[in-house]
Formats: sequence, structure tokens, C-alpha cells
Amino acid sequence: MNNCPLESERQIMLFLVAALLLMGIMLGTAAHLPVPVTVVAATVIAGWLLVFFLRERRHQAEVTSR
Repeated sequence: MNNCPLESERQIMLFLVAALLLMGIMLGTAAHLPVPVTVVAATVIAGWLLVFFLRERRHQAEVTSR
């Protein structure tokens, strides 16, 4: 597996696009879903983005410490 910066950036962009797509779908369907279902879906998406943020922050700390 090639770990060049370009590949890493591509993975980050794909992750962000997927997160935004999922969020857009959920916002579009939020008008048709009960409030508790919408809240659970929003919590799952926020958790997913929080995990991504923490992983990226840890990765950046490892890269700068080298």
C-alpha cells in the first residue's frame, strides 16, 4: 500500500464527501422522519465526524513529532 501524501489526501476527501452526502440525505429526509429518529441519525453522524477529527489530529501530531 502506497502511503504517499496524495493518497492520504484522497482518502480524507472521500471520507468528507461521504459524510456530507450522508448528512445531506438525512437533512432531506428529516422532514419525513420522526424527531427521535432524526436526533439519533444526527448523533451517529456527529460521532462519526468526531472520530474522524480525533484520528486526524492524532495523525498530525505524529507527523509533526517526526
